[in-house]
Amino acid sequence: MEDLPRPPESGSAAHEHVYRVLRGRILHGQLKPGAALTLRGVADQFGVSMTPAREAVRRLSAEGALNLSSSGRVSTPELSNDRIEELAAIRALLEPELASRALPRAHEALIERLQSINATIADVVSVGDAVGYIRANLEFHRTLYLRAQAPAMLALAETVWLQLGPTMRALYGRLGRSEPPGHHKLIIAALRAGDEPGLRVAVRADVTQGLRMLVT
Repeated sequence: MEDLPRPPESGSAAHEHVYRVLRGRILHGQLKPGAALTLRGVADQFGVSMTPAREAVRRLSAEGALNLSSSGRVSTPELSNDRIEELAAIRALLEPELASRALPRAHEALIERLQSINATIADVVSVGDAVGYIRANLEFHRTLYLRAQAPAMLALAETVWLQLGPTMRALYGRLGRSEPPGHHKLIIAALRAGDEPGLRVAVRADVTQGLRMLVT
């Protein structure tokens, strides 16, 4: 487990710290589907009291990132096939629209940044770093979608990513990747050509193709 920064002293800051770090772990697939947590374990790990640990877990539960049962059991989601299909459909609707809105602002600096991120993806894939792959892949999409200047839409997309984090870790193992996603090059080419229909197709394929492999 990575070293954690010293937790803030105040209750609200401690809650935010626990929330942000735990959210990042879930988002980037550091926790597998069905991984069990305890409030005491979270509090001890972060060096905080039970109150900020409980508030952070409840907040993540409200976002669909954690399951919190009536008995107090906390775990990461184990998504059903129907739920995976639903979230994939949301991505297929939302993310091509974000990319389309970003296209008029897709200047060369953005394209170069996306190419740099794609090179990072190639590096982490070459060493089998699942968490690094998920993190860099999301950075690729977020970097593009920020140019859409649609913060509410991007927040919805990030909520979906958060719910899918552990599942994406399972998907990485299923894919057995040895190179970056091929659709990223198509996305970059469409941006450079100003090809809005091609961009929509490439983004939709990129965000849904892998998830379909998990649905049996």
